[in-house]
Amino acid sequence: MNASPAGTTQDAAAAVRERFAAHRLAWGDADAYGRSFTEDADYITFYGGRLTGREGVVEGHRGLFAGVLAGSRLWAEITGLAFLAPDVALVHARGAVLRGRRTRPGRRALSVQTYVLVREPDGDWRIRAFHNTRHRPRTEALSAALARWAPKAH
Repeated sequence: MNASPAGTTQDAAAAVRERFAAHRLAWGDADAYGRSFTEDADYITFYGGRLTGREGVVEGHRGLFAGVLAGSRLWAEITGLAFLAPDVALVHARGAVLRGRRTRPGRRALSVQTYVLVREPDGDWRIRAFHNTRHRPRTEALSAALARWAPKAH
């Protein structure tokens, strides 16, 4: 866990991690999945689509869970957790959809994800914003190489 402002506790970090785990396990059930989000959530899919509000997230997944994503599971792990304020957590993660007998994602299925979670008045942590970007190692390597060759600013 990264440094946190005064007043945040290990209890808050544990609660954020619990929400993250519950969110992952809710995959496949649109209503349960939606309960991880705030009413005014903002959700960016890996292909750049945008779902707004809890209902938008639920309805955006209902057909997927009944169709192309039926029977799939969500694999996810937190790679970074920081508190921006006592009631606001920034989570970086890696995630992927698993199908069949897979227990780990393939390289081409892996996404890099950013979550902003807020502690709501009822004390529960929920996802206010989510951004999912497909990880492309070759593109990342090419981009890094091009950056090294760029002219230096004086």
